[in-house]
Amino acid sequence: MGLDKSVFTVGGLISVSRIFGLLREMLMSHFLGASIIADAFIVAFKFPNFFRRFFAEGAFNAAFVPEFAGVLASEGKEKANTLANQVFSWLTLVLCAFVFLVVVFTPSIIHLIAPGFCSTPDRLQCAIEFTRVTFPYILFISLAALLSGILNSLDRFAAAAATPVLLNIFMIGALLLTVKEPGFALCVSVIIAGIVQFLWLYFSALKHGFMLKFQKPVLNASVVKILKLMVPGAIGAGVMQINIFVDMMLASTLETGSLSYLYYADRLNQLPLSVFGVAIGTVLLPSLSKALRKGDKEEAIDLQEKALSLGLRLSIPSALGLIILSYPIIDLIYGHGNFSTVHVQATAPALAAFVIGLPAYTLSKVFTTGFFAKQNTKTPLKIGVITVGVNLILNLILIGPFLHVGMALATGLAAWIQTGLLAWKLSQKSMIQLSGKFFEDLFYVILASSCMAVTVYQLQHRVRCPDSFLKEIIYVIGLVAVGIVTYGSIYKGCLMTRHRYKKKNI
Repeated sequence: MGLDKSVFTVGGLISVSRIFGLLREMLMSHFLGASIIADAFIVAFKFPNFFRRFFAEGAFNAAFVPEFAGVLASEGKEKANTLANQVFSWLTLVLCAFVFLVVVFTPSIIHLIAPGFCSTPDRLQCAIEFTRVTFPYILFISLAALLSGILNSLDRFAAAAATPVLLNIFMIGALLLTVKEPGFALCVSVIIAGIVQFLWLYFSALKHGFMLKFQKPVLNASVVKILKLMVPGAIGAGVMQINIFVDMMLASTLETGSLSYLYYADRLNQLPLSVFGVAIGTVLLPSLSKALRKGDKEEAIDLQEKALSLGLRLSIPSALGLIILSYPIIDLIYGHGNFSTVHVQATAPALAAFVIGLPAYTLSKVFTTGFFAKQNTKTPLKIGVITVGVNLILNLILIGPFLHVGMALATGLAAWIQTGLLAWKLSQKSMIQLSGKFFEDLFYVILASSCMAVTVYQLQHRVRCPDSFLKEIIYVIGLVAVGIVTYGSIYKGCLMTRHRYKKKNI
């Protein structure tokens, strides 16, 4: 399966998950609004998901997938299965101990990660109770990530990409079926979903000949190598999450609801990022690892250029579209029930600020994958530390005049600094070479995206605002459709013009 086809397969399934995720967020905003319960659940939900980026998709995949894919390609399935069983045993042991410690010391941890909650005792108590229920999710989702890495290395992307749908379905069910205490019901649904996600992928891996079972953990050479790579990879791959985590700590000191504004805005920001950036990184890592293990540098460089080009073609127009349509999109998705017009007005600019960094997030996924495929996690680590520091400084500068919006803007700007540093280091090591065709294509993308932005902006301000929910749906979908058609037509026209010009000069 080619890179583009694999990316669109993964991206398509992630899109399905995100559609369910948007439905989940709509129900959350409807039932919880921007309240004490909402703020407490967001902290409890984000905390295990923060570590998930380290034990699961981030550091773990960065260390495990290249090693597993290399063993699979050079030594066969039996050796790869042995490696997977050892990693499974160590991961289970370490995570069980980690979960136990976090559950015991939850009150102290909440004081640390959400210091502003100390001034609102009800919010603090809810956050402590909710975190103790949700945190064991990290165990099951991290083991599920191990199984996802195995399946992705086999070029079986569908089962792993479809897994997040299960979480959204369980959370939606909890909101719809619970009359009282929706916050607690959401927490219970998270842990149940984690167990189901793990079982789903376990049987998918079993179907392809990989049976994982707990064994006496042994520190063999491959396991030690993966553990050493995970430590720097944890920060290098999780920079964006660390930045958002810093935002959460600072936002807890602002007025009640600020955490909710950032959370709802970031969920929409994560939609294109997951579909484009995560999908590209997921497909690229095993393919790039195999190419480098074979010593085919030309194929590796070609894969990276294709991934970068694809990422920019998708992320640049998406970012401009979300900036221009931030208010109507937020109003359509969240502006009902307990989520008032004031909440919409506070969340929309936060979304616009977040998506400034969307193309950078997508590019950084490709760049960090280039380092990880060569099993170099130290360089992303160093750049990650710099980026976290930059984000903190920008937060402290911007939080005063812009409150929660300033924190979202700091995260977006820090992403561009991280991306620039990664690109610079890759070029120094001759790990990336961009052709003239790439820059020509980038010019077409920027041109088409700019025309799309002007068209949608003008149309948005010429059409009367809808006065009913149905008309609002038609209004937003219509604006998005016009944007897609405008961008697609102009970009395709540029490609056709280039093709005719080259054909004429042959």
